[in-house]
Amino acid sequence: MAMDRTGQIAVIFVSQRTVGDADGYARAAEAMDALAARQPGFCGTDSARGADGFGITVSWWADEASALAWRAHPEHAAIREWGRAEWYSRYEVAVAKVGRSYEWEQR
Repeated sequence: MAMDRTGQIAVIFVSQRTVGDADGYARAAEAMDALAARQPGFCGTDSARGADGFGITVSWWADEASALAWRAHPEHAAIREWGRAEWYSRYEVAVAKVGRSYEWEQR
């Protein structure tokens, strides 16, 4: 099924993980995925992380208000602070409105 993301907001999170507390990180990531999925305007996520700890996660939102509400969500804010203290050596966030979207899948 084709997905057109035109008009959606992409929150692009690029990060470098530290080596410690892999179990705590995995639990928090699972909890944040579940919490985000329940938020109004949530459209999905795509994520990848290499063996070196470098990762990219894109969360997709219906509009800017939904993306901002997710950023301000108290549980998300608390985990973000924990991540700064324990799980990331650095991260960068970019937010963009999708102007054009297409996909291809081999069948």
